[in-house]
Amino acid sequence: MNHDVTPHGYVNNKDELLKRLRRAEGQVRGIQRMVDEDVYCIDILTQVSAATKALETVALQLLDDHLSHCVAAATREGGDVADAKIKEASAAIARLVRS
Repeated sequence: MNHDVTPHGYVNNKDELLKRLRRAEGQVRGIQRMVDEDVYCIDILTQVSAATKALETVALQLLDDHLSHCVAAATREGGDVADAKIKEASAAIARLVRS
């Protein structure tokens, strides 16, 4: 992976992202507890869906930050750097869509 030495696009949203990730972590721990306590399958699936949505929200925020910061900067630079960042972003979008 190519990592810039400049701050990442999410640096301004870092606290919000960490808060969302801690919430998702708590949801996953809750799901583990539900399985351990033999909770009804549909209730567990509902919580899995909520945790998945929470992680998708984080992923979309990171993608938005990446596009508006890293990709935009590379596009201004042009050439191979821009092409590489656009391909990298496109591959990340494809992974999100498939998941």
